This record gives sequence, C-alpha cells and structure tokens, in this order.
Amino acid sequence: MSETAEARLKRMRMRSWRRGTKEMDLILGPWADEKLAMMDADALDLYDALLEENDQDLYPWVSGAQPCPPQYLDLLTEIAGFAKMRHTPAGNA
Repeated sequence: MSETAEARLKRMRMRSWRRGTKEMDLILGPWADEKLAMMDADALDLYDALLEENDQDLYPWVSGAQPCPPQYLDLLTEIAGFAKMRHTPAGNA
C-alpha cells in the first residue's frame, strides 16, 4: 500500500524534528512545520532525499562550513535563511 499525502507529510515532519542532533532538529523542524504543506511533489521528493542524509553532513552544509551537493544547494540555502531569520533577534537582522 502506498503512503497517502497526509501520511507522507506527517512522516517528513516527524523526521525533521527527530534527527539525532538537536541542532538539526531546531533547523529542520520549524522549517518543515511552515513549508512542507506548500511544497510540490518534486520539492517534497528532494526534501525526502535530504532527510536521508546524515546530520554530520547536513549541519556543515546548512551552516556553510562545507559545500553541499549541488542538488541540495537551493533547498539548503532556503532552509539556512529561514533558520537565520528565526534565530536572529529583531533589530539585529
């Protein structure tokens, strides 16, 4: 039986919040809560692939400490910008 759209979003949201490292939970979780429901099928497929990556790779990519694979560049740029906006105090942006 294939996964329903609702079940897929729920699974992806949960995987975004329960990564294995708190840093990635706090980066991906809020982003997933706000953005997943608005994404098209191709974008969801890409994010699902991103969720398969190890946190030890993801954090340096999203933080800019290491270059990320080209297929994730736009997505991780968006996620990093979202995280920075959420964690920058108002007035210091």
